[in-house]
Amino acid sequence: MALNEDLQLQALRLLQADPARSQRDLAKALGISVGRTNYCLRALLDRGWIKIQNFRNSRNKRAYLYLLTPQGIDAKARIAARFLQRKEAEYAALQAEIARLRAEVKADAET
Repeated sequence: MALNEDLQLQALRLLQADPARSQRDLAKALGISVGRTNYCLRALLDRGWIKIQNFRNSRNKRAYLYLLTPQGIDAKARIAARFLQRKEAEYAALQAEIARLRAEVKADAET
């Protein structure tokens, strides 16, 4: 199962904002299952984009911190740049479609 860039970007953003977020909370925020979230975190860990640390003073010994590494921060910036380019292209295409539809509606109204 491939991990798409949109999911990677969203996960990295959420983890950067709240490294103590649980996998269950992360899954809910991403709109995916806890199992897929675990897969996503493992993929990010394998790529060296995050590191996982246990809370030392936590009563819940299963609580973790998901910290972005310098490589993870760089990867997030690269993915965000590609995401922005893609969305800008989609926006331009949508604007062109809206202009065509307006012209069509105007032409139909005049006839």
